[in-house]
Amino acid sequence: MSNLDRPLDADELITLAERIAQLPAADAEWVGMLLRELLRARAREAELLAEQASVRHETEAHSGELDDQLAQVALDTAEWLRTLWNVGYMGAGSFRSQPRSAFPAIDLEDVRKSSLFARIRQGKHALPFPPPTRQGLPWHELLEDSGQRSHRVDAEVVREETGLAFGAIIEGCAEWQVMEECVENKEFVVQHQGKGPTYRLRLGDGPTARLRREPPHTTRKIHLQGHGGFHSYTLEWPADGDGRTQYVPLRAATWTRAESEAEHWLASTHPELYGQVRFEICEL
Repeated sequence: MSNLDRPLDADELITLAERIAQLPAADAEWVGMLLRELLRARAREAELLAEQASVRHETEAHSGELDDQLAQVALDTAEWLRTLWNVGYMGAGSFRSQPRSAFPAIDLEDVRKSSLFARIRQGKHALPFPPPTRQGLPWHELLEDSGQRSHRVDAEVVREETGLAFGAIIEGCAEWQVMEECVENKEFVVQHQGKGPTYRLRLGDGPTARLRREPPHTTRKIHLQGHGGFHSYTLEWPADGDGRTQYVPLRAATWTRAESEAEHWLASTHPELYGQVRFEICEL
């Protein structure tokens, strides 16, 4: 590299300033102006390099966080697609039938409008069975309602030829089953596809009715154990058929997460009881 291809160092700049002072006054004035402009440019260059280094440092510092966010989005998307394929429901209320010979086509509008994907992005478990629908769209709000309020719905009850009420059409969904007729032609206990919470349906004079979630009718214990400063949660559940008790380990570090894991286990193993069991903590 020649001397003309490399930046002047500090000693060389000092030497130039000394030589400028030895020039005739007329020449020293304009050459001095050039040197001052050179020094301002050099100072500005240093500021820009410092700013770039700072931005690079911040970017590198946040790159791990960004990667984690992208990784979580990828995991959520994978969970969403797996549920669409295995369970067979999505925002448009289609792709119910199994088996399917081809993976469903999904476009941007499906992603934006899918309540299932929104549920997964909120850290909630995808249900292992399709939820009720309201005018063709998944009605997760109804499943998550604690029963504090009733929903105004359009509903009608379907009867057999003998007059026995066996089904209901609620908000355009004809997959509701009548579990009990409490007050003739007025009040019924219904359940969607025989899975999930039960609801009390009260018919009015017209098509408008009221739908309210029934409170849990069974209580099960979740045991909290401590070992060396660590906590673990275990669900106590009666084994099927033999009268014994089984203990289901829950992957949770807090009570809230333990309750969520217990509900997810119940939905996966006993969907007909999901939403009908109250959990209480029991410290050992």
